[in-house]
Amino acid sequence: MLEFENQYIGKVIAGIDEAGRGPLAGPVVASAVIVDQKNIIEGIKDSKKLSPKLRESLYRQITTEYIWATGIISHDEIDQINILEATKKACYLAVKNLAIEPTIILVDGNMKFSDKRFISIINGDNLSISIAAASIVAKVTRDRLMLEYAKEFPEYLWHKNFGYGTKEHISAINLCGKTKYHRQSFKVKRLN
Repeated sequence: MLEFENQYIGKVIAGIDEAGRGPLAGPVVASAVIVDQKNIIEGIKDSKKLSPKLRESLYRQITTEYIWATGIISHDEIDQINILEATKKACYLAVKNLAIEPTIILVDGNMKFSDKRFISIINGDNLSISIAAASIVAKVTRDRLMLEYAKEFPEYLWHKNFGYGTKEHISAINLCGKTKYHRQSFKVKRLN
């Protein structure tokens, strides 16, 4: 998974991925990780392919051994600027928050950025260890936020669905309405 990193020997490479573009509630979180290529942590891969327990374990290793940062854009700002712009803003913020400025930024997906250091890679979380590490940090960070929100609004089952539009979540919205954490601009279908 160092194929892309190996194209930029001698450069400071950050990988970026996001979590939370699709949910009906909560923020979008982007993480940037600079992997120490002399210290490759075993088991890093796309966060969606890891069990929650393994994700947490890798998160602890990544955040201890690598340089990392996050950018978090709230549900309110998502409503103001739209989810694509909010995601890009979270990516920029994550890079800005890094302790070291990267010269190359590998990003999962196909987003276009004005900053030429950003290189979008479709399926990047499966092709780049830097992006895969970022996917783990972004997912764990967002999941932890949603677990906190779930304590305040348990009826939406965010401890299980993390804000995604599951049948139970949509049912709770239809029954109880939207909370202060819901994205008002996201349309919710009524269940019959």
